[in-house]
Amino acid sequence: MNREPGERGTGTEIRLATVRDAAQISELYAPIVRDTIISFEVEPPADHEIRRRIEGTLERFPWLVCKRHGRLAGYAYAAGHSARAAYQWSVDVSVYVHESERRTGVGRALYRSLFAILALQGFYNAYAGIALPNPASIRLHEALGFRPVGIYRGVGYKLGSWHDVGWWQLSLQERLASPKPPADLSTVQRSKGWQTALARGLIGESW
Repeated sequence: MNREPGERGTGTEIRLATVRDAAQISELYAPIVRDTIISFEVEPPADHEIRRRIEGTLERFPWLVCKRHGRLAGYAYAAGHSARAAYQWSVDVSVYVHESERRTGVGRALYRSLFAILALQGFYNAYAGIALPNPASIRLHEALGFRPVGIYRGVGYKLGSWHDVGWWQLSLQERLASPKPPADLSTVQRSKGWQTALARGLIGESW
């Protein structure tokens, strides 16, 4: 049987998000916004706003979804760390997993594919901001090689309390003395390494 890149025979696939995923992404994300400090948004974005974000992200950066038996299990994406030119080789990354799929390896798989694509594009550093406390997210990031680099104290107020945000850093590849500008997502999709990078997260998983 022929399978798409990023698809596993168990009914699990990792692929680029499309605007058709917006409703399921919105459904997954809404309770995180309403009920937790994981996200510092305070109003869940509507489907049309999620569509806008997907389209805007994919102009330059990967936004991945993990589907299991046709259902959205989680998603992950990257964004520019800063608009200033010297930051262009660094990205911020985020991953969100459906409540029923947590601690199953979905977040780890999404991140591994995401990091492989980012390295293929020519990015060197990934940063993750984690609203504290969040021990599960810290375990995930540190298991994948992230290291703590600092804490913004009392930077966000949500659900009646001030919250710190810790920052973690991951080196995506060895830094070069004279790096080329990172490639756009559309460029690496045409490269020989694209299919391998997209499927990276599913290698070794036992779903």
